[in-house]
Amino acid sequence: MVHNPPETRALAQLLARYREPNSARSVFELVITAAPFLVIWALMAAALDHGYWIGLLLVIPAAGFLVRLFMIQHDCGHGSFFHGRLANDWVGRAISVVTLTPYDFWRRSHARHHASSGNLDHRGIGDIDTLTVREFLARPRWHQFLYRLYRHPIVMFGVGPTYLFILRHRLPIGMMRSGWEPWLSTMGTNAAIAILVVAMIRLVGFEALLLVHLPITVLAASIGVWLFYVQHQFENTSWSRDDAWSFHEAALHGSSYYHLPGVLRWFTANIGIHHVHHLCSRIPCYRLPDVLLDYPELAVVGRITLIESLQCVRRALWDEVGRRLISFGEASRSVR
Repeated sequence: MVHNPPETRALAQLLARYREPNSARSVFELVITAAPFLVIWALMAAALDHGYWIGLLLVIPAAGFLVRLFMIQHDCGHGSFFHGRLANDWVGRAISVVTLTPYDFWRRSHARHHASSGNLDHRGIGDIDTLTVREFLARPRWHQFLYRLYRHPIVMFGVGPTYLFILRHRLPIGMMRSGWEPWLSTMGTNAAIAILVVAMIRLVGFEALLLVHLPITVLAASIGVWLFYVQHQFENTSWSRDDAWSFHEAALHGSSYYHLPGVLRWFTANIGIHHVHHLCSRIPCYRLPDVLLDYPELAVVGRITLIESLQCVRRALWDEVGRRLISFGEASRSVR
């Protein structure tokens, strides 16, 4: 394995000073996220008596707050939102019941993603499946069709996220034989979800629960998958084989800086500053902007605007020769 360039390694060490969370700030961020979500949820349920379409207008902000709750759960999983592990874990587990994402299981799979992001020889856990051009062309036509289907926007950002959060997270897929902990996490979360569902049915009724929470979850899931996609599936991302892979280089150049408008940056809890997050995952979400203020040179590394991110949708294959992510069309033209 190659050594990390000194400047990248040194930068990662400098970022360690941003790791200290502020307990009061963390509680404040949690309250201003959870409270509005609950209020909007209640307003949507109350609006059902006056017409379903009136309540649907609130789905977008409700989904935004649910995405932000997931980002707080994400920080808890990295041990960065509160000082103590106990607070991080139990806040994360409580949020996981609403996000339908088993906290301890997801934390382990996400840690693998951070440990191997951009490594072509260690794909498959916590990543969006990505084939190289050579791998894709070597597969049978039927497998090529399935990969194209998997990468289609309707599947990737529509059907896929709903399946992921509502169905797939009910089992520890990928860690089925990794001991009892992934099973305890998923089954414990499933039990807590069942208890919450029964309580909500008694409180507002099954129809209200379904009509309110399902569209919120579906939209929030699609937003979450879109964010994760853009953070790693952009043209000039970085993938390398094991002998040339470097953790810090993959973190800095294999993750994007998704430059979003202020409102969207807030709802996504600054996760768009993803290259910094991968360099030092223990930085709380509310301190990530401070890094860009102090190190403005990082604001141009992997920078993608909202408009530019739309071009990422068609990129699906890693070109090991050109060292960039390309579309199926580009791959076909290069072969011809």
